[in-house]
Amino acid sequence: MMAAHSAVCAGASVTLIERNEKVGRKLYITGKGRCNLTNDCTAETVLQNVPRNPKFLYSAMEQFPPQKTMEFFAAQGLKLKTERGNRVFPVSDKAADVIDTLFFTLKRERVSILHDRVTALSVENGTVNGVVLESGEALSADRVIVATGGCSYPLTGSTGDGYTLAKSVGHTIVEPKASLIPLVEDGADCAKMQGLALKNIEIKVRNKKNKVIFQEFGELLFTHFGLSGPVILSASSHMRNFEKEQYTVSIDLKPALDEKKLDERMLRDFAENQNRELINALGGLLPRLMIPVVVERTGIDPQTRIHDMTKGQRRTLLETIKRFDVKIAGTRPVAEAIVTTGGIKVSEINPSTMESKKCEGLYFAGEVIDVDAYTGGFNLQIAWATGHLAGSHAATRIDEKEVSK
Repeated sequence: MMAAHSAVCAGASVTLIERNEKVGRKLYITGKGRCNLTNDCTAETVLQNVPRNPKFLYSAMEQFPPQKTMEFFAAQGLKLKTERGNRVFPVSDKAADVIDTLFFTLKRERVSILHDRVTALSVENGTVNGVVLESGEALSADRVIVATGGCSYPLTGSTGDGYTLAKSVGHTIVEPKASLIPLVEDGADCAKMQGLALKNIEIKVRNKKNKVIFQEFGELLFTHFGLSGPVILSASSHMRNFEKEQYTVSIDLKPALDEKKLDERMLRDFAENQNRELINALGGLLPRLMIPVVVERTGIDPQTRIHDMTKGQRRTLLETIKRFDVKIAGTRPVAEAIVTTGGIKVSEINPSTMESKKCEGLYFAGEVIDVDAYTGGFNLQIAWATGHLAGSHAATRIDEKEVSK
């Protein structure tokens, strides 16, 4: 939709082909239905939050940074607000309002919206000249922009069609994998705490060499299969090599307290619970669902009276609270990922225009390209920026072609 808008503004006649009954279906599920549409930061900060091929996005982000995204939506009448982490949402907290803003903008700009599915590109002498639809109809076009998304949440229409179209003209597809995805535990402790959400914790992701490869404060959720929540989704972006690596998520349940202060806190709590059993004396320190799991990990008899606990046992408990390790077996299926990492190889796309280096007149935008970012509105910002760049340059090339005639 952004590509269509920028192409129209540059003077092109545009048809948007949408395989779903409604446009923007995937936007409905972003930001838990609220649509975190960008991040109120600089273009440079966006690129710092792109672990996959950030340099490729330099031109796109410089020409259409978050400020221009916000200005675009504000100009179309959508009121925005900025929340924690500079995340930008519509004031209404409704993703549908973002979709409607785009849809009615395109309507006013007389973009033709055709509900069908593209099954093939029409190419002659290395130049695209149209598309073939599932209905059998062939449409001619001077330029074609592929903005089909990746292969996450296929029920929204992201079924990997763009990869097939790109491969048909010689593009290399970097294997799509899940990113921003919940993690599956190698064990059963998380299931015992299913539904428990933890706030203000710190996680460290360690590889098999015990090296910390990611660290962040925030919120997480225990599920029947493992871990989810904002910090876990961000962490998953750094866990891309399960074939060769073994990852562990270490959770600091009390990051605001160093070991000395935590020990003092434990001593105060224990002084008030001298005659209680350990399993019943940790309510002030830990969530109810975590207590049995934590105590089991310490190896201390849960019926041990507080006044009978040794200094060594208290130390073991402290270490378990400061480093609650969860071994990770893998991720949930790619279909459940917020975004996919992988896609069309960036070296085969002109980063200044988003035009294919394999097929003249063919452009790409968004998640179909091998770029992805952390949570916080950065992935949608990539979509707006690459869509804007592809649309404006596709339209400009049409004008140049007409002038040359």
